[in-house]
Amino acid sequence: MTAFDVFDVHHHVGRAFDALGGELAHDDADAEEFARTELSQRLRVMDEGGVDQALVIPGHGYLRPTGLADTRRINDEIAAYRDRTPDRFPVACGIVEPRDGPNALGEIDRIGNELGLVAISFHTRFQGVSMDSQWILRYLERMGEAELVPLVHAMDDTPEESLWKLASIARRLPDLTILALDPFAGFEATRQCFFVADVAPNIVFDTSLSYNFDFVEEFAVRFGAGRVVFGTDLYSWPVGRRISHLLPQIVESGLADDAKAAILGGNAREILRVPA
Repeated sequence: MTAFDVFDVHHHVGRAFDALGGELAHDDADAEEFARTELSQRLRVMDEGGVDQALVIPGHGYLRPTGLADTRRINDEIAAYRDRTPDRFPVACGIVEPRDGPNALGEIDRIGNELGLVAISFHTRFQGVSMDSQWILRYLERMGEAELVPLVHAMDDTPEESLWKLASIARRLPDLTILALDPFAGFEATRQCFFVADVAPNIVFDTSLSYNFDFVEEFAVRFGAGRVVFGTDLYSWPVGRRISHLLPQIVESGLADDAKAAILGGNAREILRVPA
């Protein structure tokens, strides 16, 4: 628990394992009962971990037998998830699929204008393209015009999400703030982030999957606390069972209190336009 306002930029609603080699979801599960359990467990994890509010993002492992219609469905569902508990999830993020090509442009507009979502997430290891896909660049341009925030998963251990590709797309759109998710996922990736931050000043990095805060603290000292936001990559129960171990490390770090406050909540609220 902490006296700081804590806003988590990285909560996935959905299963991670369907696309990653785990057991498939059971179709005979009671959807309403699961939804109640999922929400209660997420709130429990947040309360026990000291997280006040979070941005919710659909899981990228969802099935798409009907293509764009399935993507529209999960965007509708994440907007409804936000609306059911707005005091804890004041904002939500949608998804578009690069392999839908020009057909996804209309969904970008719908995400902002009809659903009131504030961001769009890309996780190209699930989406079948490279992060520097020309379709992603076109979508980012459209998002900049619509004032939607791009959340780009950059887990460097998979080639589709290499950090150099993150730097490449960010430099193509220098006026667009990009939230990088999972960039500190390993030692080498963490060291690469120092170079990426240097060449692409419009990238803000979340703390998800970092094994400790020591190198991230060094990163914040060098580039400023404004370049870091708190994220946990929390998935739906039963995958997500506890909050990130980094939260107490950030609170106990040697950073000044105003820097801690910025990382834990202030930066995310400014980027996502969420009042305290």
